[in-house]
Amino acid sequence: QVQLVESGGGLVQAGGSLRLSCVASGSIVSISTMAWYRQARGNQRELVATSTSGGSTNYADSVKGRFTISRDNAKNTVYLQMNSLKPEDTAVYFCNDIVMKVPGQGWFSYWGQGTQVTVSS
Repeated sequence: QVQLVESGGGLVQAGGSLRLSCVASGSIVSISTMAWYRQARGNQRELVATSTSGGSTNYADSVKGRFTISRDNAKNTVYLQMNSLKPEDTAVYFCNDIVMKVPGQGWFSYWGQGTQVTVSS
């Protein structure tokens, strides 16, 4: 099985920074896309940022210029550096990996349990 564990959430004042980490463990041959999503109370889960194995990154318009996604393939880890945080960034943040567990047997999506980020005004 594959497990994703996030860390780094917490309470921060507006304008502050946080760095989230997500480590994948288990039966992993390769990870293609690594992504961060978030879900604020009462809202649907939304995509924040993605990082592909080919080196491409994409961001939601609401976080462009403030958030940076990066990955360490050797450690099966994805990071989200969040700067200039705003109260509207308050949400539970989830990581999502697209994983190959057995060579040639397809890709599967896995989610972390989420980490709370709260930005006070």
